[in-house]
Amino acid sequence: MFYGLMKRSSSTLDRWLISKKKGDQATDGSPLESVPKGNESDEVTEQSMVEALGRLDGRDIRWQQKEASNLSLSYTMLLRKREADFVFASLENSIQYYSGELAQIMVHGKWCPIPRKQVAYGDPGLSYHFSGIAIPAKPWTPLLKGLCDAVSCIASTKFNFVLINRYKDGSDRVGEHKDDEIDLDPAAPIASVSLGQPRDFVFRHQDARGRHKAGSSLHEPVTLMLEHGSLLLMNPPTNLFWYHSLPPRKRAVQPRINLTFRKLVTKPSQ
Repeated sequence: MFYGLMKRSSSTLDRWLISKKKGDQATDGSPLESVPKGNESDEVTEQSMVEALGRLDGRDIRWQQKEASNLSLSYTMLLRKREADFVFASLENSIQYYSGELAQIMVHGKWCPIPRKQVAYGDPGLSYHFSGIAIPAKPWTPLLKGLCDAVSCIASTKFNFVLINRYKDGSDRVGEHKDDEIDLDPAAPIASVSLGQPRDFVFRHQDARGRHKAGSSLHEPVTLMLEHGSLLLMNPPTNLFWYHSLPPRKRAVQPRINLTFRKLVTKPSQ
């Protein structure tokens, strides 16, 4: 099954690389298909969800790859619908988002409210600095730690921090930016888990912006539809060369939660 990846226009620099594990049978594409489970009528609980995540080892992933000039993206369905529904509902009921100063960012020298809700969890003492603010990590919850460990295993990267954004509907958004802060390990991917309302995610090369726009024909924008339960890896060196954004969409009427797992190199505060 082909899950929502879209290419806005063709380019000689672009190519799709869709791989499938040899011997795979047709499934819904989620690695949880291979995890031993009880009857489908069994209730999903936080404990059963964490246990299922703990059994994932990444070998059952069917990646869809997108390669372009200094762009490397890997996309898959991480969770089946019932598990994605459970995680979404759990986060809706348990996550308390930041307010006050931590709900603002610096834009062109002015403090502006973030057009979405935001919070972070991670290892003790970690903070993530961007747009003039320092986001401190709250302690891991069992479910978030289970998700982090599963994504770390799949991506072969020890993530230690997750930034969570909640979009109430299509009016909430993220402007064009690159995740290239000095707090981040430049050799590690950023892993994005999407839950709730599917939204399109747009990549634009730095040479196709502003005064460099004349070269935009060499770097066509790349658009992906991030589905409920999906996992996207933004692999190096993507964030050094490509901006990404989540544009506003009037037709998106449901909430969305996005978790971006990151590897911070900042030393924990003493």
